[in-house]
Amino acid sequence: MPSPEIRPATEADLTFVTEIYDHAVRHGTATFELIPPDLAEMTRRFKALMDGGFPYFVAEVDGRVIGYAYAGPYRPRPAYRFTVENSVYLQPTLHRRGIGLQLLQRLIAESTRRGYRQMIAVIGDSANAGSIGVHTRCGFQMIGTHPDVGLKFGRWLDTVMMQLALGDGGATVPKI
Repeated sequence: MPSPEIRPATEADLTFVTEIYDHAVRHGTATFELIPPDLAEMTRRFKALMDGGFPYFVAEVDGRVIGYAYAGPYRPRPAYRFTVENSVYLQPTLHRRGIGLQLLQRLIAESTRRGYRQMIAVIGDSANAGSIGVHTRCGFQMIGTHPDVGLKFGRWLDTVMMQLALGDGGATVPKI
C-alpha cells in the first residue's frame, strides 16, 4: 500500500469517517458508544470541532479515507481550554501499519502549534495494546486506569488515561 497522505479533514470525508467509526462502535472497544452515529450526527460533531478551532485530519490513499484523528475539548469548563483529548480511528484491516502513528504525530504537532498545552488520551479497554503502544511511542505517559467503568458486549471494560505535555506544557502560563 502506498504511504497515506495526512491532510486536514473536510466535510466531504465524513462518509468514510462515519463508516470507519460505525465499525469501531459495532465491533470494537476503543469507543464506549453502543449505537453508531449516522452521517448527520458525525457531520454535527465535525462542525462543532471546526467551529471550536480544533484540528481534524484524515489519512487518504488513492482518494479513499482510511483513518482519521482529531483533538477536541477535554472538558467543557473554561479552565480546561488549553487541554485537548485526542481520538484516532482506522479502517480495521489497516491496524499496525504505522498509519495511526502518523495521524497522531500530525495531530500532536498541530495541537501544539495552536497553543494547546496538554493532550489527554482516554483509551477504551486496557487490553487495547495497539493504542497504548502508539501513544507511548509518541511520548504519552500513563496516568492511570479506571477499572470496570464501561459495559459493552456483555463485559466490563477499563479506560486507560495517558497524557502528553505539548509545547511548554505546564512550565509556563500561556498568554491569554
